[in-house]
Amino acid sequence: MLAFLIRRIAEALVVMVVVAFFAFSMFRFMGDPVANMMGPDATIADREAMTKRLGLDQPFPVQFAAFLGNVAEGDFGVSFRVGRPVIDLVKERLPATLELALISGLFALVGGIGLGVYTALRRDGLLSRAIMAISLIGVSLPTFLIGIALIYLFAVELRWLPSFGRGETVRIGGWTTGFLTGSGLASLVLPSITLGLFQMTLIMRLVRSEMLEVLRTDYIRFARARGLTTRAIHFGHALKNTLVPVITVTGLQLGSIVAFAIITETVFQWPGVGSLFISSVQAVDVPVMATYLLFVAGFFVFVNLVVDLLYFAVDPRLRNATTGGH
Repeated sequence: MLAFLIRRIAEALVVMVVVAFFAFSMFRFMGDPVANMMGPDATIADREAMTKRLGLDQPFPVQFAAFLGNVAEGDFGVSFRVGRPVIDLVKERLPATLELALISGLFALVGGIGLGVYTALRRDGLLSRAIMAISLIGVSLPTFLIGIALIYLFAVELRWLPSFGRGETVRIGGWTTGFLTGSGLASLVLPSITLGLFQMTLIMRLVRSEMLEVLRTDYIRFARARGLTTRAIHFGHALKNTLVPVITVTGLQLGSIVAFAIITETVFQWPGVGSLFISSVQAVDVPVMATYLLFVAGFFVFVNLVVDLLYFAVDPRLRNATTGGH
């Protein structure tokens, strides 16, 4: 187990370095950050001085090596756009994104598994067929269109929920949360549904498909012949074996919530790191953009590591393989 963790951590470091390299390589061709920072009225001397101060006069390998060295020390550089440390900007926006991702992930996970199991066990029922038909909306429609439709229905027409912003927040230490206020919780509803609906429908359809496949296996028939209760068969045997292949896709989908939060945060004007990335792209703020991509890549790596560890908890065959069958 220890060797597995060490190998996975080493692979994660390689992934992070590759992501940082491609981010720097790509963003170098997006424009001149000095021109965006100083405007058209700046003199040539002023631009040269700013270029030198930011280290942009150095070759790309030198810039990239300096960035990696600083990141290893927890320094992600200074924003070209606002002149503040990038880590401070991310810390200010991170609570909003993580809370949105948490609620969206719970919505996708609980709703997807619950509806998937129900539609598998009641596959011929009218409600199950209706759920499967409605789920096509979550798979087919783009995220921004779902968000606009929810805003029009629940914010404009019914006026039940706010259409933008995070609502009132409470600061606890260095963390700002909307979980402790009514407007904060209300503001989470529409963006969470918008962000998690696509993942929920995919998880639901996958769970349903795997559940139906497991219910047709011989050992389920044998369990029925032994006189086990329907509840024990469905949830003690069928669901547990269904989760093994579902964990991989579910982990990837939950990891993609943070990456796809850009669209949702833009539609709902959510003050998270996704909206920070959009404003940084417009200003060619390379340190912020590179840090955001590293954050997303790190989140994916972390989720994949958790998924691999869950395999050991769910599938005894993997535990036996790592211990040599003893």
